[in-house]
Amino acid sequence: MPALADLAVGIAPIAGGVALGAAAGYLRGPDIRKAIKQDMELLDHLPPEQVQRRAELQQSIDSRIDDLVATVNRYRPLRRAAGSYRGSLRDILLFICAILFTGVWWSVDHHKDSWLPMFVVLIVISVWAAGYAFSGLRRSRLSFRQGKD
Repeated sequence: MPALADLAVGIAPIAGGVALGAAAGYLRGPDIRKAIKQDMELLDHLPPEQVQRRAELQQSIDSRIDDLVATVNRYRPLRRAAGSYRGSLRDILLFICAILFTGVWWSVDHHKDSWLPMFVVLIVISVWAAGYAFSGLRRSRLSFRQGKD
C-alpha cells in the first residue's frame, strides 16, 4: 500500500498540471484551416508558368482538405456524445482528485488525532463524487443512444 501512496503523491502534481494546461487551452493541435488558407494564398502568388509547382501545391491543399473532411466525419459521433453530456467534466475531475488526495492522506502518519476522521470524510467525498460522475456519464450515454436511434 505504501507504493500506491507514493504513486498518488507522484501523480498528483502531474494530473494537476495537465488539468491546468487543458483549462488554459495549451493542448491544442495545429490550425489546419489556417495552413490551408496560407497555402491557397501561396498558390495565388505563384506565377502561372510554374505548372508543376502549382499542381503539387494544389494536390497538397486537396489532400489537407480531404483529411479535414474525414476527421470531421470521424469525430462527429464523439462530439455529439460530448455535447449530450449534462453532468460536467468537473464531476469526473473532482472524483479523480478525491481519490488522489485520499491516497496522499493514506501516507500521512496514522497516529495523528485527525487522521481517521479526515480519512473517513475523504472516503465519503470520493463515493459522493463517484456517484455524480457515473450518473452524469450514464445520462450522457443514454441520451447519445436516443439521439442515434
